[in-house]
Amino acid sequence: MRDLIRRYWKTINRPTAYYSLGFLTLGGFIAGVVFWGAFNTAMELTNTEAFCTGCHEMRDNTYAELKTTIHYSNRSGFHAKCSDCHVPHEWTAKIARKMQASKEVWAKVFGVVNTREKFEDKRLELAEHEWARFKANDSLECRNCHQFEYMDFTRQSPRAQEAHQRFLATGERTCIDCHKGIAHQLPNMTQAQADADAKQAAGH
Repeated sequence: MRDLIRRYWKTINRPTAYYSLGFLTLGGFIAGVVFWGAFNTAMELTNTEAFCTGCHEMRDNTYAELKTTIHYSNRSGFHAKCSDCHVPHEWTAKIARKMQASKEVWAKVFGVVNTREKFEDKRLELAEHEWARFKANDSLECRNCHQFEYMDFTRQSPRAQEAHQRFLATGERTCIDCHKGIAHQLPNMTQAQADADAKQAAGH
C-alpha cells in the first residue's frame, strides 16, 4: 500500500515539459469551478424578470398583460416572475427549456413578433406551444406553487371544489386544461378548439 501511494505521489509530481501533472490537475479543477460558477450565474441571470422583459416584444405584450392579473399583484404579496411559469426548476429540464428558448433569440433578430399586429397573428401558435408543454409535464410549474395536497376546499367556490376534486385528484385533467387565460389574454379560442379537434381526429 505504501509503495502504491509513493508511486502515485511520484506520478502527479513528475514534471511535463513545463508543469507537473498535479499542477495541471489542480488548474483544471479550478478552471472547472470557475466555468461552472459563470455558467450557473448566466443561467440565473436569464431567469430574472429584468432579462425577460428586456425586449419590447415581451414588455409591451405578455408582461403588460401579466401586470393586470392576480399572479402579478395580490393580497398575499406573492409575485410570479416569467421564469416561475415558463422555466422548469429541475436542472436537466431547465437546460432543455433554455435550449428550446433559443428560438426566441432567432425571432428577436428577424423581427417575427416585433409589432403588436405580428404578435397577435402569432398569439395562438405561441399559446398552443406553451399549453402543450404544460400538458406534457402535468402543469409542473403551476404545481411548484399550487399543491393539490394543501388546497383548502372549504375556501373555494362549489364549482372549483368539484372540478379540483374530480379532475386533479384523479389525474383526468391538469391545471392548464381549465386555466389557460390565467396570466395572459387568450387567443382566438374558436380556432384553438378547431386545432384541438383536428389533432384528436388525426389520432394525436
